[in-house]
Amino acid sequence: MANDMSEKSSLWVERFLPHIKSGGNVLDLACGRGRHSLRLHAAGYRVEAVDRDADALADIARLAPAIHTRVADLEGAGWPYRGSRFDAIVVTNYLHRPLFPQLLDALEADGLLIYETFMAGNERCGKPSNPEFLLRPGELLDVVRGRLNVVAFEQGEVALPRPAVVQRICATRRTEFRLPG
Repeated sequence: MANDMSEKSSLWVERFLPHIKSGGNVLDLACGRGRHSLRLHAAGYRVEAVDRDADALADIARLAPAIHTRVADLEGAGWPYRGSRFDAIVVTNYLHRPLFPQLLDALEADGLLIYETFMAGNERCGKPSNPEFLLRPGELLDVVRGRLNVVAFEQGEVALPRPAVVQRICATRRTEFRLPG
């Protein structure tokens, strides 16, 4: 398996991981090979890993049987978590705009949304280059406006882990949130 924790988790996810409720229930949406699921599990969170790739999920389950895995077509089938709530939802390198309302609804009152994916301009760096899979400037801010409080937001070019143009947000329903420092 490609991910035996050798693929490091996103620095954006790492930055906000300590702010997730201790022992909380975390959804890793479109988890792929599980780099964040495994990291979250190692940090003591209860993890729900969902993806359409059954083989990748089987590998995750072999490495960490306590991670609950779910094979789901997030784009072609209905939302598999109707009525469920999570202390955090982590999404990286994935975009399916119709899921935004369900993601926000699935957050607990003090939950965190940690989202990082590619945005317009990334076509200069490689894939993805299809506008359907690239956020528009400030789009994540628009998604959470009026529903969540923004803890941190960034957009622009990055050099690591490879050159890309990304947009990132951490948002919560909490009215007070303090970053250390």
